Amino acid sequence: MTQFLVDNPLLLLFLVVAIGYPLGRIKVKGVSLGVASVLFAGLAVGAIDRDLKVPEIIYQLGLILFVYTIGLANGRAFFASFRRDGARNSLLTVGIIGIALLLTVAEHAIFEIEPTLTAGMFAGSLTNTPALAGELEYLKEYGPAADREQTLAEPVVGYSVTYPIGVLGFIVAMFVAQRAWKIDYRHEARRVRDIAESPQQLENRTIRVTHPAATSLPIKDLIKNHGWDVVFGRLRRDGKVEIVTADTHLRVGDLVTVVGTEEDLDRVALFMGAPSDEHIELDRSQLDYRRIFVSEPAVVGHHLRDLKLPDAFGAVVTRVRRGDVEFLPQADTVLEPGDRVRVVAPRNSIPAISRYFGDSYRALSEIDVLTFSLGLALGLLVGALPIPLPGGASLKLGLAGGPLIVALVLGTLDRTGPLVWTIPYSANLTLRQFGLILFLAGVGTRAGYAFVSTVRGGDGIVLLGAGALITFSVALSVFWVGYRLLRIPMGLLIGMAAGLQTQPAALGFALEQSEDELPNLGYAAVFPLATIAKIIAAQVLLAVLLR
Repeated sequence: MTQFLVDNPLLLLFLVVAIGYPLGRIKVKGVSLGVASVLFAGLAVGAIDRDLKVPEIIYQLGLILFVYTIGLANGRAFFASFRRDGARNSLLTVGIIGIALLLTVAEHAIFEIEPTLTAGMFAGSLTNTPALAGELEYLKEYGPAADREQTLAEPVVGYSVTYPIGVLGFIVAMFVAQRAWKIDYRHEARRVRDIAESPQQLENRTIRVTHPAATSLPIKDLIKNHGWDVVFGRLRRDGKVEIVTADTHLRVGDLVTVVGTEEDLDRVALFMGAPSDEHIELDRSQLDYRRIFVSEPAVVGHHLRDLKLPDAFGAVVTRVRRGDVEFLPQADTVLEPGDRVRVVAPRNSIPAISRYFGDSYRALSEIDVLTFSLGLALGLLVGALPIPLPGGASLKLGLAGGPLIVALVLGTLDRTGPLVWTIPYSANLTLRQFGLILFLAGVGTRAGYAFVSTVRGGDGIVLLGAGALITFSVALSVFWVGYRLLRIPMGLLIGMAAGLQTQPAALGFALEQSEDELPNLGYAAVFPLATIAKIIAAQVLLAVLLR
C-alpha cells in the first residue's frame, strides 16, 4: 500500500485531505484547528515512510492561490486603514512582530536550537503559513547545499510543533484580558460606532413629514448636515409614488421610506416628523424592488454614483449584500462581482436594470482567466526580484510575498480599463480554501518523517516551550499596549490581535465574544501588513542565523 501511494501522489494528496479536513471540524470547548488539521494529517502520513510526499509543485500552486485571493479580498480595506489610524495600526503591528523576532533570536542562542527549526518555530508560534513558505523559498535559494531535503523539512517541523499553542495561546490570552479588564463589548460598540463603519441590522421605515425644517433643503444636504447614515427610497405625494433622488425637496404631508439602523431612523423621524403606520414600501403597484446579482463586468469596479441609476432608470440602490454582510450603499461604494444589490425602480424598468447589472448566478461561479493569470504572473515576477539587505545579503518576497503584494494593489484598483481584477466573493473563498489545503497537505507530507525524528530526539519539548513563550509574549504585548496605552477599543483590538496573529480561529473566537462586527474591521486593518511583515521577518531571521 505504501508503495502504491508513493507511485500515485495525487491519490496521496486527496487521501491526506480527506483524513485531515473532517478532523479540523471537531471542536473542543468551542475551539477547533480548522483547515490546519490537514497539515497534521500530512505529517502523520508522511511519517510512515520517507518517500510518502506530495510533489513540490502542488504545494507551490496552493500557496500562490491562497495568498493571491487573500490580497484581492483585503486590498481596499488594507489601504483604507492607512487613512484611518493607519500609522498607529502599522506601528503596533510592526513593533509587536519585531518583539517576536528579537525573542526568537534570544531563544535560539539560549536553547541552541537549529537555525531552520528556529525559523519554523517563529512562523508556527505566530501561525503564519506564508511566512513558512517564505522560509522554504529562502532555503532553496540560499540554504546549505548539503542534505537539502532535511534542511527544507526542519522549518515545517518547527512550525508544526508550535502551531497548536500559537492558536490556543492567543485565544487564552484574549479570554484572560477581557475578564481582567471587565470589558462590556455592547457599551463599547455604541461608543465607537462613528469610527467602526461596521455593518449593522438594517430596517425600512415609512416617515410622514410634518416639520417644515425638513422641507428647506434637498435630501443630499439634509443627510450631509445631520450626518445621517441612511438611504431614502420611495416618496408618496398626492397619491403618486416616485423615487427619492439627491435633489428631491420634501413637502409637509409627504410619506417617505428610509433604510438604516434603528438608531439612525429614530433620528431622521424625530427631525422630519413621525413614523407612519402606512408602509408604502409594500405598495408595488407603481414601484417595485428586486435583489439583483452584480455579474456584468462593465458595472464592476465603478463607483455607484458613476452608474447614474436615477437618470438612466429612475432607480435607486437601497442595500448591498456582500457575502453574508448587508450594508448601506454610499455614492462612492464600489461594486464587486457577486454583490447583491436591492434596487427600487418603476416596475417596467426592472428587467432592463437586471440586464444592466448582469444578474447571472452562473457568471458568478466563473472567473476571468485572463486577469487572474496576469495578476498571478505579475505577482510571481515581483516575488522573484531580489531585495538587497545590509552586508551584501538579499531576500525575495517569493511565492508568498510577491503575489500577496500585487493582489493588494489590484484588489484596490478593482479594474484597469476593460480589465477587471477582482473575482466573485464565492469564487475567491473557494480558491482560497483549496489553495491552503494543497499547501498544507504538501508541506505536511514532505516534513512528516523529519517531524517524528525531532520529537523522538527530545527537541520537540524545547520547541514547544520556546514557541509558547513567543506566542504569549506577543499576545500580552498586543493587549497591554493596544488597550492600556493606545486606548484602542477592545472589540476592535481583539480583531487586530487576530489579524496580527493572522489566525482565523482567533478571529472566530473574537466575534463570538464581541457579538458585533468590530473584530472584522480590526482584522482587515492589520492582516495584510502583518502577513507581509512576517514573510520578510522570517527570511531576515534565516539570513541572520545562517551567517
